[in-house]
Amino acid sequence: MKSLEESRNTINEIDARIARLFELRMRECASVAEFKRQKALPVADPAREEEVLRVNSSLVEDDTVREYYVSFEREVMSLSRKYQERLLGGMKVACCGVEGAFADAAVRKMFPGAGVVFFNDFARAYRACEEGECDSVVLPIENSYAGEVSSVTDLMFSGSLFVNQVVQIEAVQNLLGCPGSTRESITDVVSHPQALSQCADYIRSRGLVQHGYHNTAAAAKMVAERKDPTLGAIASEECARLYSLEVLDRHINAASMNTTRFAAFSRSMNTDTSKRSLDSHFILMFTVRNEAGSLAKTLNIIGAHGYNMSCLRSRPMKNLMWNYYFYLELDGNVDTSEGRSMMLELGTICERLKLVGSF
Repeated sequence: MKSLEESRNTINEIDARIARLFELRMRECASVAEFKRQKALPVADPAREEEVLRVNSSLVEDDTVREYYVSFEREVMSLSRKYQERLLGGMKVACCGVEGAFADAAVRKMFPGAGVVFFNDFARAYRACEEGECDSVVLPIENSYAGEVSSVTDLMFSGSLFVNQVVQIEAVQNLLGCPGSTRESITDVVSHPQALSQCADYIRSRGLVQHGYHNTAAAAKMVAERKDPTLGAIASEECARLYSLEVLDRHINAASMNTTRFAAFSRSMNTDTSKRSLDSHFILMFTVRNEAGSLAKTLNIIGAHGYNMSCLRSRPMKNLMWNYYFYLELDGNVDTSEGRSMMLELGTICERLKLVGSF
């Protein structure tokens, strides 16, 4: 039997090796963080973590020790995520609006700790990423109540950026007013046109005069600055907290579930599909010849390769009257032999074909 001192010396030697290996592991985490910064990918990757746990825990022979090893591995992964978030603190992400906007919440969810750069319009935010001013840009692409954000769809078609992740943010709209105002004192409301649309029934029932503004949070900020008890903003409770406004009426949007999908764009596409999960999706945009059956041929090719379409929309082309491009979201991984074969076939019949992103 070993003496206590011998066991402690052995543990010290093992701990020294663990320290060196831990440092090496964290250096590799820094490389992973840089890859995620370039591709606008989230720090957390639950599918990858579970796979690592499954494989690594099988290397531990002792059943009881394995339980503790799983806890140890989870803690190491947690530290790795925190380290990556710290490294990505220097990452700059563009979005539209001001602090407290739903886009701001989407950025915080996708890139915790990153610096947020606010712009007044979608196009300027998009260009900031294209031109290298920011590492990524987060923009809304669709609302469950109001539908697609058409100006962002146009940017996706005409621009050079790629979508590498999409998150959903639930938008609960509220009537906000400056301190001293009441629900009854409000005669006019200001907000983004989509928020006004979502709250149309409430606005009509109250007989309020509505005014469009470029952003819900910016509208709240303006109401705070005006200090007019007759003017209200339609925005989130977070905006009320940020700009010291009163919440006069809660949850005034018509739809009980009002969710906006936000996409993170970057200058390069994520091509790391080694651990791509089964719930992958990708976006295609294309144009076809203006002749009978062109669209049907395109859709038949997609169906023949086993891809399910979750969304199909058309948009008018700005430079060609009565001509349209198409937006498609599909379920599955495009970076497979089946996907590559499909893209080759589509390329022969589409006048323009663009793989916008994979997430």
